Amino acid sequence: MKLVAQIKLQPSAQQRDLLKATLERANAACNAINDYAWVHKTFSQYPLHKALYYDIKGQFELTAQMVVRCLSKVADAYKKDHDSKCNFSKYGSIAYDERILSYYTQKGVVSIWTLAGRQQIPYVCGKRAKGLLLNQKGESDLLYHRGEFYLLATCELSEPTPKEVDEYLGVDRGIINIATDSDGNIYQGARVERRRKRFAKQRQSLQKKGTKSAKRKLRKISGKQARFQKDVNHCTAKELVKRAKRTKRGVAIENLKGINLRTRVRRQDRDRRGNWSFAQLGDYITYKAALYGVLLRKVDPCYTSQRCAECGHVEKSNRLSQSEFLCKACGHQAHADVNAARNVSWVAVNRPIVSDTTKDRGSARGKPSALVHPCGTAGGR
Repeated sequence: MKLVAQIKLQPSAQQRDLLKATLERANAACNAINDYAWVHKTFSQYPLHKALYYDIKGQFELTAQMVVRCLSKVADAYKKDHDSKCNFSKYGSIAYDERILSYYTQKGVVSIWTLAGRQQIPYVCGKRAKGLLLNQKGESDLLYHRGEFYLLATCELSEPTPKEVDEYLGVDRGIINIATDSDGNIYQGARVERRRKRFAKQRQSLQKKGTKSAKRKLRKISGKQARFQKDVNHCTAKELVKRAKRTKRGVAIENLKGINLRTRVRRQDRDRRGNWSFAQLGDYITYKAALYGVLLRKVDPCYTSQRCAECGHVEKSNRLSQSEFLCKACGHQAHADVNAARNVSWVAVNRPIVSDTTKDRGSARGKPSALVHPCGTAGGR
C-alpha cells in the first residue's frame, strides 16, 4: 500500500530563493518539452527522451535526473488526454527521486538538489508522517503553496492479509448523518453542515464586497471547509474500521458509484448535495480497512432503505421520513439509517443467488430462483 507523508520544509532565505528558481527553471523546461510534444504529437516518455534529452539538459542547465523527471512530468500529463494542450505553471510541483533527494529522518533534514547543487534543509512534520517516512520509497513531490515549501513523500507499507469473517459491520452513508453503522452508532453531519453554511455566507458577503481586503480574506479562508470535512471523514472512517477490527468483523459499505448521475435533488438542496463527500469517506474506509487488515465488501444499495431488517418485507412506504422507519408488515420500528445499515450488513453476508437455467436450483429459502435479490425480493426492481 502506498501512502503520502506531508512534511514542511524550513529553508533559509537563500535556500528559499534557490528552491523557487529551481521550480521555475524545471517548469520552463517542461513547457519547452510540451511545445515539442504537441507539435510532433509525441507524448510517450521514451521518444521524448530520445529526441530532447541533450537539448533540454544543455539549454536549461539541469542535472541529468532532473531532465528525466521533467520528461516524465510531460508524458504523465498526456496519459489521459491527447486532445488538448497542457500548460505548466511557473511554480508547479516537480517530482524528485532518490538520485536527487535523500531523507535523514534522525536529523530531521533532507538533502535536495537545486540549481546551486545539493542543499541540506531541515523539515517539520507530525508524528504520523514521521512514522511513514521510515518506509519512504519512490518519488517525492516538491510543492510550493502559499509561500511555503512542502515535500509529499510516497511511502510503501505492507498490507496485512484480511481474515475471513462471518459477520460485517454495515455502514450507511448519508447527508444528514455522515455515517451510521449496524450497531446503532450515528455520526451526525450537523457540524459539517453548520460550517458549510457559515463559510458559504462569508464567501458570498466577501465576494459582494470586492475590496482588496475582502479578496485577501477570501484567499485566507480558502480550503478551510474542505480541510475540516476531510478531518471529520478521516476520524469517522478510522473509528468504523477500528470497531470492526475490535469485534472481529468485516466492514460492508454501499457501492454508491454514479449516484449523482442517477438521482435528482431540488434546486435549493443542490449546494448541500454537492458538499456531500460520500466518495471521500468511502475511499478512507477502503484504505484504512486494508491498512488494519479488515475485510471490506461493497454491496448493492438497492432497497436497503426500504427493506425491514427484521422480517425482510420491502415496501417504499416503510420509510416514513428521513429518520423514521416503520415496517408495514411486522410493525418493526427503528431509526431509518440504522435499519439501512443493518440491511447493508445482511447483504454482505447473504450474497445474491442467480439461477442456472440448465439446472433447477432453488434459493436457500426454497423459493424459485429466477433471481433472488440480495435484499430479499424475487425478480429485479
